[in-house]
Amino acid sequence: ALWQAATVIREHRGDGHLRALREAGLDPVESLVSFAAIGAAPPEVFASRGWTPTAWEAARSRLAARGLVDAAGAATEAGRELRAQVERRTDELAAEPWRVLSDDEREHLAKALEPFWVAAIGSGLLPGVNTLGIGKV
Repeated sequence: ALWQAATVIREHRGDGHLRALREAGLDPVESLVSFAAIGAAPPEVFASRGWTPTAWEAARSRLAARGLVDAAGAATEAGRELRAQVERRTDELAAEPWRVLSDDEREHLAKALEPFWVAAIGSGLLPGVNTLGIGKV
């Protein structure tokens, strides 16, 4: 039951993240290009997502035209701020399920989950460089 609940919460957060990206005016490939641009992972790590080099470059050009990345593909200040806004909006949208819990219930859940996330992070099985920005952003 705990695994299912955590999965539902994770999926809820993912749905909110997609909404935040769309609200920011980022299409799917622009979302990845802009994430790579802030240093979440090198662009080649995102190859697993299936975008062609042509699509990646076209997205980079669109972001450059909006002033979000520079000529080298690194995020500009505006690009970093847009990504920060996306993350803040994602957090806002993801918070709703937690609001129905009392402080004690949230604390109880955090303690119940702690051994699992500590084990997962400490296992060494999660890649150090990944498309989720785990450990970077």
